[in-house]
Amino acid sequence: MLTSPWIAALVALFVWWFSTGAILFAVRRADQGGSHARLWACLMTLPIVVLGVAGFIDTLGDTSIAAVYVAFLAALAVWGWIELTFLTGTITGPVTSHSVPNVSEGERFIRAWGTVAYHEMLLGAVMGAMIVLSWGTENQFGMWTFAVLFAARISAKLNLYLGVRKVNVEFIPEPLNHLPSHFRTARMNWLFPMSITGLSFAAACWLERVWSADTTADTIGFALLGTLTMLALLEHWFMVLPLPDEKLWRWMLPERPQPAQATRLSEET
Repeated sequence: MLTSPWIAALVALFVWWFSTGAILFAVRRADQGGSHARLWACLMTLPIVVLGVAGFIDTLGDTSIAAVYVAFLAALAVWGWIELTFLTGTITGPVTSHSVPNVSEGERFIRAWGTVAYHEMLLGAVMGAMIVLSWGTENQFGMWTFAVLFAARISAKLNLYLGVRKVNVEFIPEPLNHLPSHFRTARMNWLFPMSITGLSFAAACWLERVWSADTTADTIGFALLGTLTMLALLEHWFMVLPLPDEKLWRWMLPERPQPAQATRLSEET
């Protein structure tokens, strides 16, 4: 059953939804417990990232179907743990204050970068390590999985900085309450069409490889990457379309320990 690219696509869809919900659940619970609970949330989940690293390395020379799935899940495990450290405020950046009005665009960018700098540098270091470790190996699907997530994240953050129509802040945890002040709302920005085009092209390339792959394992791997890229594309569209995407996870999260902030920032016109 797992040899079907359609099943692989469903696996990628479920893992994307479930892992996002699991991270949001852990962050919400940690918010209820305060700063020590946030740190413990990262420490208690360290085995996940250890297993992810081990799975990534162990599958580099394995071209079986099982190894492709493991490499995909391993990269998601590493990515998910790093995202948890960010959302709990454990690894973010040196700037923890709200944006300052009436500053130059250059200073605004530096301040915005400062809110996520350490986290982005960690992601970049992990991405570089994965590229080096997987160079010339037979199974690079773990590396490409992380690369898709990394590229989509950079694109999403830049679009939020430049301005999009809908900024969903419902799931912003307490340590990152300052983050939305560095975003903008706008009908459109110059980067968004490029982001959509780039992700669409990447998805089309992965899907083309699904049909032209020489082995079943490659077919599965490219189906996983294609689905993940299309989900990243969908997340970009959520930034400009009036769709209640937050309902995908809201039902599974505990209540906030304090009154929730506004669910989104949007233009009035």
